[in-house]
Amino acid sequence: MAKIGGTLFDAAFYSRTIAKWARNARLARSADLLALRRQRLHARQLKAHLDALIHVADERLALPLEGSTSFPKPHNADWAWRPELWRGPLPHPGLSAVQTRSMLGEEVTLFHDCEFSELTLRQLRNLREEDLAPYGLRMDVFRFDGSFLSLVVDIPAEGVSGLKRTHLIRMDAIVELEKPIEIFARLNIKNGPNTEQIVRELDLNQDQIVVEFDLAYSNLNERRVEAAWIDLIFEGPEMNQVVLRDLTFSRRPRAQI
Repeated sequence: MAKIGGTLFDAAFYSRTIAKWARNARLARSADLLALRRQRLHARQLKAHLDALIHVADERLALPLEGSTSFPKPHNADWAWRPELWRGPLPHPGLSAVQTRSMLGEEVTLFHDCEFSELTLRQLRNLREEDLAPYGLRMDVFRFDGSFLSLVVDIPAEGVSGLKRTHLIRMDAIVELEKPIEIFARLNIKNGPNTEQIVRELDLNQDQIVVEFDLAYSNLNERRVEAAWIDLIFEGPEMNQVVLRDLTFSRRPRAQI
């Protein structure tokens, strides 16, 4: 009851305030100059707060909603997932001079063999109208004296549970590059003492990149599947900026012939 009463009071106060300022505007040409000067001061103070609120509201309401898991999925997918880095704000959104095995969030790890790291990682807020992911990842590479650079994304238990050789695992990505390089995606599935690996090259000429891993061509031991992860491998990354606007995964049973 108190909440309803408070809401009604707020609505009545808002209506009176609007009516008051509408009347002040209507009578401004004939108002006493001393009163008009005071009204102008109050109006400017109010306008500053209103402009600030409108600016932030326009920005936030135009962006993809935080926590969004919305993205196109195959119609028969039995699992789909967007990692946390692309889904919501991280407590520590950036790293500089990134050392190998450094994690950004709980699911993404950077690996390299540089002697001197000139790498940075930063989570950024997606601002484009077409973006479905609330956040993206920017990686800046300056001098690079190593032989490999990879970003590892751990697949959660839900994506591993019940995994079979009849499954297709799909990765969708939106990638922006400062200059062209080659990027490969390697699916790793640990099953007992073995790790099955399937490698695919990303077609960076596409705006929406789709990569599929067909487990029918693997030697997967379905009864011993323990974990899975994706390596994104960057070839020749020196003096480049890579932005992963979105990264999503799904799996579906392949059509039986």
